[in-house]
Amino acid sequence: MKFLNKAQNTIIFCIKSFLYIMIIACFFVTFGSKYEWLLKLSRTSGVTLVTFIVLLAATMSVYGGYQVGRLKSKPICISMSLATIVTDLVAHLEFCIMCVNEKNNDHFVYESPHLLLLTVALQVAFIISLVYFGNYVYFYINKPEKCCIITSSEESLNNIASRIAKYKKQYKINDMIHYTSPNAYEVINRNDTVFLYDIPQKDKIILNEYCYAYHKNIYYNFEMSDIVALGSRIAFFDDKPIVSENVRDLTIEQRFIKRLMDIVLSLLALIISSPFMLIFAILIKAEDGGHVFYRQARATKGGKVFMVYKFRTMKEKDSVNVSVKEKDDRITKIGKFLRKYRIDEVPQFINILKGDMSLVGPRPEMIENVDKYTEELPEFTYRLRVKSGLTGYAQIAGKYNTSPKDKLVLDLMYIEKYSLWLDVKLLLQTVTVVLKADDSTEAFKKEKSKFHFTER
Repeated sequence: MKFLNKAQNTIIFCIKSFLYIMIIACFFVTFGSKYEWLLKLSRTSGVTLVTFIVLLAATMSVYGGYQVGRLKSKPICISMSLATIVTDLVAHLEFCIMCVNEKNNDHFVYESPHLLLLTVALQVAFIISLVYFGNYVYFYINKPEKCCIITSSEESLNNIASRIAKYKKQYKINDMIHYTSPNAYEVINRNDTVFLYDIPQKDKIILNEYCYAYHKNIYYNFEMSDIVALGSRIAFFDDKPIVSENVRDLTIEQRFIKRLMDIVLSLLALIISSPFMLIFAILIKAEDGGHVFYRQARATKGGKVFMVYKFRTMKEKDSVNVSVKEKDDRITKIGKFLRKYRIDEVPQFINILKGDMSLVGPRPEMIENVDKYTEELPEFTYRLRVKSGLTGYAQIAGKYNTSPKDKLVLDLMYIEKYSLWLDVKLLLQTVTVVLKADDSTEAFKKEKSKFHFTER
């Protein structure tokens, strides 16, 4: 076992490399069975190979790649399959364009779509097999980390412990204590990993430094100081290193490109989705004869109020401005489907085209929620520094019932780390929201206390 522990990085690297080679081989061998020139050394085959490798590397960086040991197998399979399919589609389009020549076609032809489907099927089969095998190998070598949770209340304890409990192969919770416990350091010493959650900043700093000194893995929740630090850089004044945190806004060029992208992509999305929007409009109308669309006041940049457009998913007489609860009987039959796959938000492309919203940005909250959350968290107004968006960190990583503080953290992460490339990545990652529909649309519900302090 000691040998396996030392060699685990090499073993996982070999499995990962073999998987990537098989993904590439599936494309070239499958199409090469009909187009023999693709398997011969030539400028055309070389360009196709380089394009495929570059695209695969780029899409894997967007969707996450081979993250065995860090994530469960299913989300890895989904993200890698998405990355591979996008690569296949672009590479196949390039392949079809390159086939327009004297030897093949005198005009553009979408070559052999059946081979593309076969390629994808083979690649997905390899991805599923080697991801599950990679996680099996990783967790065979690495037993769950012994961890402890140090927090300030049983409510906070249940909030974090219920999430950690979903990763039983990675973490084994041995101790759950209050941050004022006199045995805190003893508890830390007998564990590998420490979770510091919702404890005063002064105590968190002391415990954090102790964990660092004794080589303990540390996890802690974001506070405003951590968010601000995301946009910081190191500045040197002579021999003195200083943390520089500059307040910044989008440049004129960034605003122009972002707005241009909003107009082009929202217009394209409305054109492509219009036949489906018509079908859903008929279904909504047919169910109860009510209005197809629902308009609601939402807040965007600077607190400006606008009317957001959505497909109506609730019974018309019950469409009050209250967040959806678990098993909410206000939702219509077609509404359940629309909400599950976020289709009810498609009309928001109209808001984006008008300039009320952007494609990427903080989720537009109901005015009632903004007032309520701001009263609890004054920092909640910081998310109104940019236009609200159809998608973003909070919409992708979060759920409908994610806590206001965690939504705020996700939104501020986007604001502090903003770049045009980040917008592109988040737009591409939005597909994963549809694939995890049951989780992302989970409604608000009261969580029962399952976890209790082992000592206080």
